[in-house]
Amino acid sequence: MYQTRLEKTLPQVRERIAEAATRAGRQPTSIRLVAVTKGHPLEAIRAALACGVRELGENRLGELEEKRRRLEEMADGPGPDSAVPRWHMVGHLQRRKAPGVRKAAHLLHSLDSLRLARRLERTAPDGCDPLPTLIQVNTSGEESKYGFTPEDFRSQVEEILEMPSLEVQGLMTMAPLTEDRDLIRTTFRRLRELQEEARETHADYRGRELSMGMSNDYELAVEEGSTLVRLGTVLFGERPE
Repeated sequence: MYQTRLEKTLPQVRERIAEAATRAGRQPTSIRLVAVTKGHPLEAIRAALACGVRELGENRLGELEEKRRRLEEMADGPGPDSAVPRWHMVGHLQRRKAPGVRKAAHLLHSLDSLRLARRLERTAPDGCDPLPTLIQVNTSGEESKYGFTPEDFRSQVEEILEMPSLEVQGLMTMAPLTEDRDLIRTTFRRLRELQEEARETHADYRGRELSMGMSNDYELAVEEGSTLVRLGTVLFGERPE
């Protein structure tokens, strides 16, 4: 079921990403697609790998750990199960579970507070490689969303940059669930501008990634500079009940 669906939806999505990139004067190859399989069975991941998708995302750390474990158990022969994906933790990370993300994810998209950053730094094993991470900023101003306010990001990013166990590769945000395209675009543009500002004001800030855009707004995100789009429903359909 999933592979049949992806064989139809994946080319359509890639074409729309390419068209949005072209409208913005960007190279389509500068945008990476992260297939978010939250709530879908392992069959969805195997189908994605069979279709050439190598960037996989999960919203919950426990689900990521379990799916990664099960997939690695199958990866002992030829075929899609032997493909090696890159795992993205894209959802809110609880501080008490934070240490586990180092072994589970290749990139954490949701570093959403200074307290979480301090927890990750404090629990980092001696001599470990830095954890690639994106700082989540709430550029929409919605109280329901996690993330630094732009003001807190400006005042606290320096402390995060000084943490040797973290490697800040860029920023992440989520747009409001709305039909107001101008509001969505503004949310994404603010993040891009904040990244440009950080590069100008902090010599040790080298972030290049912008994780922006989901199934309902990824084309606007690409037009505003996204380098990582997090797509689930548009690829896999609604999650099973």
